[in-house]
Amino acid sequence: MKFLSLQPFVPSGNDFKSSKEFFQELGFTMNWDDGGYAGFEKDGCKFILQHFTDRSFAENFMLTVGVTNVDEFRKEVMDKQLPQRYGIRIGVVSNQPYGREVNIIDLAGVCWHFVEQ
Repeated sequence: MKFLSLQPFVPSGNDFKSSKEFFQELGFTMNWDDGGYAGFEKDGCKFILQHFTDRSFAENFMLTVGVTNVDEFRKEVMDKQLPQRYGIRIGVVSNQPYGREVNIIDLAGVCWHFVEQ
């Protein structure tokens, strides 16, 4: 037996609707929406957004997403003015032992590590 996929449940925070919009603007496709849950995918990377609010949990939850070019990714986020429009935070590109990355803190407080591969 082998494992075929991993799809974490990611908390949306208080504003489920805005979180769904944000992830679509980030480039994910919403494949389904079942009220309190929505499935997102981009290039085979999948997660389930859950209408769940627990700030303490969200602020201690982190995900890593591999990208081809972290500088282009950050520029796209800034060009779309996602921090101003959604209140997210985005860091500067930094070098880490595991690669170049930029972090985004989403609407719920989850830290997304976008790492160049």
